[in-house]
Formats: sequence, structure tokens, C-alpha cells
Amino acid sequence: MELDSSCVTSERDSPMKRAVEEKMEVASELSRETLHSGGNRFFERGVKTIISFRKPKQSLYKEKGKEGTGTWKGIRLSLRSYKTCEETKTTICNGVEEISEKIAAEPIQGKPLSVMEINELIQKRQLLEAFASIKYLEDETIAERDAEKYKDNPQEFVRKSRDVDLLYNSITNAIQSIVVGTLEHPTVEDTMLTSLVTLIAREEAAHPNTGNNTAPGSDLLGTPRKWREEWREAIKESARKRVQSIPMASKEEQSSWLDLHLDVLQKHLREDLLKIKLSVRKCYPEEYQVCDVYVEAFHKAIASHLHDLSQRLLDFSELYTLLDWVANTYRSELFLGHPDLKPEVKTENLSLLLTPDDWDKLKNNYIISAKGKIKSYFGNILRLEVTEKWQKEVHPEVKENLYHSSLSFDIQTIIGEHMKISGAISRSLEKKMLELSLVELHEFIPRFGEEFVAWSTAQDSSVFAPYFAAYINSFYDLVSGLETVFKVNTDDLQKILAAVTRNFTNIFLSKLRTKAQPLLKKILTKDWILATERPDSLALAVSQFSKHLQHMRDPTGQELLRDIHKYMVKQYITQVIKTRRQMNGETRQQVSEKMNQEARILNNTLIDQGSDSDWLLPAIHHIANIIGEKKKDKIKEYVKELCQDYPDIRKEHIQVILTLRGLGRTRRAAILRQGYRVLDSPDSRDGSTLFADIDVPVIISCF
Repeated sequence: MELDSSCVTSERDSPMKRAVEEKMEVASELSRETLHSGGNRFFERGVKTIISFRKPKQSLYKEKGKEGTGTWKGIRLSLRSYKTCEETKTTICNGVEEISEKIAAEPIQGKPLSVMEINELIQKRQLLEAFASIKYLEDETIAERDAEKYKDNPQEFVRKSRDVDLLYNSITNAIQSIVVGTLEHPTVEDTMLTSLVTLIAREEAAHPNTGNNTAPGSDLLGTPRKWREEWREAIKESARKRVQSIPMASKEEQSSWLDLHLDVLQKHLREDLLKIKLSVRKCYPEEYQVCDVYVEAFHKAIASHLHDLSQRLLDFSELYTLLDWVANTYRSELFLGHPDLKPEVKTENLSLLLTPDDWDKLKNNYIISAKGKIKSYFGNILRLEVTEKWQKEVHPEVKENLYHSSLSFDIQTIIGEHMKISGAISRSLEKKMLELSLVELHEFIPRFGEEFVAWSTAQDSSVFAPYFAAYINSFYDLVSGLETVFKVNTDDLQKILAAVTRNFTNIFLSKLRTKAQPLLKKILTKDWILATERPDSLALAVSQFSKHLQHMRDPTGQELLRDIHKYMVKQYITQVIKTRRQMNGETRQQVSEKMNQEARILNNTLIDQGSDSDWLLPAIHHIANIIGEKKKDKIKEYVKELCQDYPDIRKEHIQVILTLRGLGRTRRAAILRQGYRVLDSPDSRDGSTLFADIDVPVIISCF
């Protein structure tokens, strides 16, 4: 193939042409360096420089007239052509057939156009015509090179080959621009996309990939331009831009910034995928697998975006939002699995959205953050108990005759909710959350106990005893709930709760003693004998505490009520037998009656409140009867009954009681010889002890 010699010679031999060649070489080099990084401005600047110096060649073409035109018409592209753009559009959009099967038998002629004219075609998106002319220029240059026409002028060959390369790169940029703009425009330009498919097919036919890579430093003439790969890369770039363009508020502007961002992201990208399925896909042959390519591109773009988000300093709720979105939202019907996208959008072959390292890092950060969050929630429980219940002295509710506290429910709710949301992400995360919650609970219960003890010892509040009972009930519910609902071993927790319960009980009994001791100390005093104190004063003081135990869950409430009952009887007897008061017969009668009356009121009160320790009732009655009895034989009977009912009583106890009655040593000894013998009978012991740890005062001989 040969060009018109006059045209070529007149253009190449001029001094102006040499200057043009130098500028062309600089512009071409700048364009080549920037095309790979996506820079279009340098390329356009280079092309404009070329155009400004190539205009004389265009005029030469025009001056040649029919001669030049005939020469261009005599050369045709050595490749098969596709149908026209409109025909291709109709075929692809309706039938979606393989584009390689639609190549027309009639070849398309290249036109004798200048670089400027070809570039104008590219700018107007007339890419098929531009390609035909570039291909003609390429074939011409190759033919001239093979004919060693540039042997004496290698710079001219470099210039022409770079012209071809720059123009091909310009089409590459146009392809990228068209693909990237596909989703940015409100409507899909079907004609443009179908022409794009035809263009790619023509280039692949014109530059068959022989598998030979171009050697470094050699020209690119005749080498495959790989526009199908550029098309794929453009889709990746389009997906990246679409993902990056999703608005994202700062945390300062919106506390739920991440939730909002991900919601908007899935909404917009779902719309993009629907547009691809309904409009874009039909403009490509089946072999392009357009939906799969776009889904993969979006997948990688989202993965990269989420990686960046995961590197931020996220709080507990943000970490959960990200984990939940990846685990549950991404492939669900809210996004990729939306019914409108099926069946074209497939998710089963997608890679992991986050790398295993990123995923594990997120989960670990989530657990670390959850530790502080759960500690905070438990702290809020304690704060509300203090401020809303103790300080305001709001009495606890009674449900099914039991004092009720929300403590157990609140704790189990916190644990349950965190396990539930964590389990929705992964089973391992659910297990870790339970373990973490139990550790925090084991730290919280002692802290709660200390706070309650500190508050109760600092003041005498009427709500102490009710809350004491309510919390013991709540501890029982907590253990039961953790065992049945969460299937955990509560041995360690029960030890902690037992220690806290003992502390609560000690405070409870201490407050009871504080109320009862002043009244106990008055027993057998002058005012007490003269009945200036009401006979139910002691029972009322005790009842301030004991009455609340009937609303405590058994067996704890029952056992504690027994202890109180026994404690009061022991303290009453202790106060009586340590008295050193000498009494005449009339006084002894008054004392006996008063003791019997108080013992009956105290016993009835505690029995009514739920105590089952009615075996304690006779103790004070026996002593009162001994003190008030005038007949010595009757005294012997009372002593005998006392010893039978309370086998743990000692001789010292009986001696003190008889001394209080006013009996001398001889008579005391005679009574003891008869009445105390029952202690030697094993059948008289029932296992209950009352007198065993009652101290016996030293008997004064004057009695």
C-alpha cells in the first residue's frame, strides 16, 4: 500500500513540519504518561497541539480532490463489519444475541480524515466512524513501516504511530466515560451502548489477540487494545464512584450517621442494580454477563468502602450496625436479595464482603465495647434504684404476695437483648456475649450489695425492710432465670449472692436489735412493772421488720422469721434471768402476768406473720408461772415442764429462775433434784435448742 508521494513529501520536508514533529512528540509523550492514570486534560492538551500543527495536512487532502479520495476508497479494513448502529441496537435490545454472530458481510471503508477530524468524531461519540479511520491510519503506517519507508526518517514513523496510539487512547477514554456515565444519567442511552458493543467487537476482530505481548519500547501498532477489559474496568470505576458518592454525615452532625449512610447506600445501589437489570442488560449480548459484572464491581466497591469504615474508631452501636449490615442486610431482601432484582442478580458466588481479619477485628472490638456498655447498663440499674426508689422511699410492689423488684428482670433483659442481637450476627458472638455478661454480673452484684448496705446503714428508712425482702426475692429469680432461660451454671453466682444476702440479713437483724433492745432492757424495771409501757410495744417494734418477711420467698423468709422469733424469746429470757431485783409476792404476781401477756402478744404476732416456731411459746410462760407461783409443789411442776419442753436447759438456768422467784438454796436444791432429772431422758430431746447459748449470771448468795 502506498500513499500519494507529493502529499507526504510536501508535508515532511518543510522546516515547519520538523517543528511540528518535535511538538507532536512532546504532546504524545505527555498523553501516554497520563492516560494510564485516567488523566484526560493532558491528553486533550496533546491532541490540541497535534491538531494545531496538522491542519496543513488536512488542506492538502482537500487540494488533492478526487485523487486523494480515490486513494482512500481503494483501501478497506481487513475485518468483517457489524450492522449499522440502529440495526445493532434493535437486535441486541430485543433478542440479546451474541454480537459476534451479527457481523455484516459488507466491510466498512475508512475515510481519509485528519487527526483533528478523527478527534472531533470521538468527541461527538461517533466512535465507529472514528475507529474505521484510525484503523485505516494504522494499517497505512504499518504498511509504510514494512516497506522501510521511514528508514531515513524514523521520527516520522514515531510521530504517526503515536498519533494512532493517542487516538486509540482517546476512544478508550470515551468508552470509560460512556460506561461510567451510564448510571449517572436518568435514562439509558441504548444507541450509545449498542454502538459501544459493536465498537468493541470490531476492535477485537481487527486486532486478534495472538497471545504475544508487545516488547517494552516497541510501538503498539496492530496490538489488541483490550477494550472489553477497559469496559470492565470502567464498570468498576463506575461502581466505585457510585459508592463513594453516597452522602455520609459526621457523627457530630448525626449520632446515627452510620445507620443513615448504609440505608441510603442500599437504597441507591438497589435502584442502580434494578436499572441495570431492566435497561442496561438488554443492550449487551449474553456473553457480556452484564449483571454479573456490575454486581461483582459493586461488591468490590462496597467491600473497599466497608474496609475503610471498619478502620474508624466506632462505638458499640456503630460496630453492631456494621456487623449486622454485613451479616444480615447485605444479601437480604433489603438489598441484593430484593425480589425485584431476581434472578439476574446473584449473590451465591460473591466473595466475603469483609476479609476474615477485618471481620474478626470488628467482632473483637464489638465485644470490648460491649463490656463497657453492659457495665454502663448495670450501673444505670443501680443509679435508678438509688434515685428513684431508695431516696424517694417508694415502696416496692407486691405481686402474688411477694415483694417485687425489677432487678432480676432488668438484668436478664440486658443479657438477653445483647445475646439476641449478637446471635443474629454469629453463634460464637452470642456465646461470647453471654460469657461477658456473666463476668460483668459477678462484678455488679457485690457493688450493688455494697451500695445498698451503705445506704441502709446511713439512715433509718421505712423502705429498707421491704427492699431487703424484694432483693432477696429477686436474687432467687435471677438464679432461676439464668439456669432455665440461659442454661448457665450459676454455682459461682450463688456464692456471690449468698454473701450479699448475709450482709443484707446482718443489716436487717442489726436494725431489728436496735429497735428491740431499748424495750428489752426495760423488762422487770419499775416502769415496766407499773405498766407505763404498752404490753404490745415490743411486738410492734419487732413487727416493723418481721411483717415484711411474709412477703419474702420461702425458704429464706420462713427461716429468717424463725430466727427472729427465736432471737426475741432468747433475748427476753436473757433479760429476765439477769435481773437482780428483789420482789415481794404482789410484785411477782404483776411480773408474771405482764410476762405472760407480752409473750402471748409477741408469739401471736410472729405466728400470724408466718413463723412456725410455736415450740417457743411455752418458754416465757413457764418462767413467768414459776416467778408468780405461790405453791412450792406447783413450782416443781412448772420446772419439770420447762425441762421437758427445752432439754438443752442447764441447772444454772433453773437456779437463776428459782432465785428470781425468791427461793433459798435449800429449796432450790430440792426442786432441782426432782424436776431436773428429765434431762437424763433421751426421749425428751427434740433437737431444738433455746437455752444452750443463753449466758447465766453469777447467783448472788443473798438470794
